[in-house]
Amino acid sequence: MSYIKRGTKSFRMANLALFAGGFNTFAILWSTQPLLPEIANEFHISPAVSSLTLSSTTIALAISMLVVGSLSEVFGRKSVMTISLIASSILAIITALSPNFQLLLLCRILQGIVLAGLPAIAMAYLGEEIDPKSLGMAMGLYISGNSIGGMGGRIISGVLTDYFNWHIALIGIGIISLIASLLFWFTLPKSTHFQPRKFDVVKLGKSLFSQFNEPGLIYLFGTGFLLMGSFVSLYNYIGFQLIAPPYSLSQTIVGFIFIVYIVGTFSSTWMGMLADQHGRRKILQLSLLILLIGACITLNTNLWLKIIGIAVFTFGFFAGHSIASGWVGKLSTHDKAQASSLYLFFYYIGSSIGGTVGGMFYTDFGWIGVIVMIIVFSIIAIGLSVRLGTIAKRKLQLSSHKL
Repeated sequence: MSYIKRGTKSFRMANLALFAGGFNTFAILWSTQPLLPEIANEFHISPAVSSLTLSSTTIALAISMLVVGSLSEVFGRKSVMTISLIASSILAIITALSPNFQLLLLCRILQGIVLAGLPAIAMAYLGEEIDPKSLGMAMGLYISGNSIGGMGGRIISGVLTDYFNWHIALIGIGIISLIASLLFWFTLPKSTHFQPRKFDVVKLGKSLFSQFNEPGLIYLFGTGFLLMGSFVSLYNYIGFQLIAPPYSLSQTIVGFIFIVYIVGTFSSTWMGMLADQHGRRKILQLSLLILLIGACITLNTNLWLKIIGIAVFTFGFFAGHSIASGWVGKLSTHDKAQASSLYLFFYYIGSSIGGTVGGMFYTDFGWIGVIVMIIVFSIIAIGLSVRLGTIAKRKLQLSSHKL
């Protein structure tokens, strides 16, 4: 059984399917982010409380991925991902009908649970089915689908909210996501290298926690936590700043700010290819430095410079996430779906904690408080990448000695 190689029809079909799946997942996940000011206003709650519509979803997603990643070792990759995508699309439409904040929060938690299927498994599918020499590009294309989904979900929900209301906006997201789910189902090639395991809770649990014994993985988990905590904090609260004076932008224009996600689509693929060529450590550190510079630029009060800063920050974030997530599959020696789900568990826990803490900093210190938090996170992440590079180099030396 050969691996799927770059340039083949199967490679194109796999990337199209996972691009559509990523679009579905992240359009739904982030659809409420540009709506936070509207939700806060309608339900008379603070920015930090309104951010729970994201934080509660991401923490439910993080916990669920630990279970779903293990279940996919038993029931297969494609079937679990397909069920997850279709169920989350239907639930997105139901969520739009929420008459109060409590029910909205409950529906978003349920969405987090069912959304777990694709992100917990997609990286493992790619690691198993794609030729190693083509993996960097394939992972980058998958991450670009995530970025397009996140961008599209935010823009669509922002525009529909301005013309109608946030309920109609979420219904629109649900319908589009359902179409993407069907595209995923019909185009993703079946797994040929997957070996199912018997359902044994004890063994699955042991194999899950044994991932922490793999040298270097814990540093990747920490990097994912810090990356996502920074990213969500910036995007959660930039809307509050831009709809207030002196900018006083409309919800539609704020939604279109997310078009800078396009640079993430480019950076995740391009920087992923550079990592294949020049080494993951160097390109990861470069990505983190770019993210840090972009965050600092947003401190400028000029609107256009602020948007440029957001774009630079987004470039660095998606590049870093693409490299770190692809590195997980290389360092894990067994049950790669579980390793991927652990990375994403910490990644989304970072979203929940970082997003909420960022709201506290914004309330107490304004925009500069959010950026100071991101700077601290970025510096710690750079330190982890240095340590990770040392471990990776040591493993390479040990492999050479064995040969």
